[in-house]
Amino acid sequence: MGSVLPSFQWLSLFFLIISVNVCAFKIPRLGTWQRSTKERDPEISSSLHLSDDDLKTFYYTQRLDHFNYRPDSYHTFQQRYMVNFKYWGGAKSSAPIFAFFGAEGPVDEDAKYIGFLRDNAPQFNALIVFIEHRYYGKSIPFGSSEEAMRNASTRGYFNSAQAIADYAAVLLHIKKTLSAQNSPIIVIGGSYGGMLASWFRLKYPHIALGALASSAPILYFNGIAPQAGYYYIVTKDFKETSESCYQTIRKSWSEIDRVAKKPNGLSILSKRFKTCDKLNKSFDLKDYLDSLYTDAAQYNYPSEHPVKIVCGAIDAAAKKTDILGQIFEGVVAYKQHRSCYDMNEYNHPTESFLGWRWQTCSEIIMPIGHEKNDSMFPPAPFNMKTFVQECRSLYGVLPQPHWVTTYYGGPDLKLILHRFASNIIFSNGLRDPYSSGGVLESISNTVVAVTTVNGCHCLDIQSRKANDPQWLVTQRNTEVKIIKGWIAEYKADLIALTKQIKAPAEPKS
Repeated sequence: MGSVLPSFQWLSLFFLIISVNVCAFKIPRLGTWQRSTKERDPEISSSLHLSDDDLKTFYYTQRLDHFNYRPDSYHTFQQRYMVNFKYWGGAKSSAPIFAFFGAEGPVDEDAKYIGFLRDNAPQFNALIVFIEHRYYGKSIPFGSSEEAMRNASTRGYFNSAQAIADYAAVLLHIKKTLSAQNSPIIVIGGSYGGMLASWFRLKYPHIALGALASSAPILYFNGIAPQAGYYYIVTKDFKETSESCYQTIRKSWSEIDRVAKKPNGLSILSKRFKTCDKLNKSFDLKDYLDSLYTDAAQYNYPSEHPVKIVCGAIDAAAKKTDILGQIFEGVVAYKQHRSCYDMNEYNHPTESFLGWRWQTCSEIIMPIGHEKNDSMFPPAPFNMKTFVQECRSLYGVLPQPHWVTTYYGGPDLKLILHRFASNIIFSNGLRDPYSSGGVLESISNTVVAVTTVNGCHCLDIQSRKANDPQWLVTQRNTEVKIIKGWIAEYKADLIALTKQIKAPAEPKS
């Protein structure tokens, strides 16, 4: 995601990032869609039928700092947003606005894959809006990514509170421009964007009527969710698919270490796994495999079942090769045949990669680690002390691991949501590793959990497909029904309020 940055300074920062002890720094990637989806699922690519006329691009002159009155706070940047007017019923009918919150990447990429808005806008007569997150895509303060990320002062405006304040400003601007003051807004987001959507509903209930937060791990902060929850579900996904595959992967880590200790061990591993560059340490291979397995589990789409593909290849190779040969066959099955395999594939220094690294080092700190018990991964518990030291060495600032729970709600979040929150859907697929940090049970009649046993990360908000399983169709229909209820209640209240205002005042006695 994002363009590869050419500057020497950025490459220096990247190499510094990957040179630190990544074991304590490994926070699995969020994101609403799998970055290699285009390559792996031609059906998805062919379904991207948006024409240039459907989405129109606009830029809003956004304030740099919403929470300060220093002179530099009034600096501005151009924030990109995209609007589809095709289905909108207009302001006079109080037709709703569906607003998708961009997250850690360019918003035009989200617009291709996130089909929930486009698929359902016709029955709501809804306006569709996609808003880009500051510091990503084309919504870059200070003129360029290099300048925006140059030092702690310029990076300091890069956080979730500023981002949702941006969204508030853009949405109010749209309503004013279209004279749509009575059009209710439903905010939608997935993954980190899902967290933003739910937080927006809490912080700006006067702007958003409701929120659909897909695969939003809002409980994965400050020790609320178990640290090993993410990797426990990855392991569970593989183990339920194939016990023998699970056992092979579990044994492979020590086998990699055993071979690496040989005099020419790293060269042997490089040849066996056809790495594009010779391995400098066995960790590079293990980190690549870790990312591959988590990627397969997190985006285990029912149309392709990547976990089944990996395990099928591993198991099929059992009689013709050793453990490492089996693991390599799993890589080939998942990544397809290539001349070589880039061990740094999941760590390329794109703008999105470096931006998200900053966010996970400053504010979005999810303590995710491995535990030994019942895991197919080697032990690697999350170490907050080491994590803080690494982030300080990278950026010169201390992480704030408690800020998210301080600002949005802490260990008693479920009680807090029960007491004052409303109109939020938390949707999760239980095969998604990040569901371990999600809201999986309804908290009240209006803060509702919608889950599916076989679902994966953000699947419900992706484009509808002809071969979608019935459980996925049912999940989406449930979400649509809930949103219809919110809007119907809103319109009833609007009518009642309008009648009350127009009613003549009773004469005084």
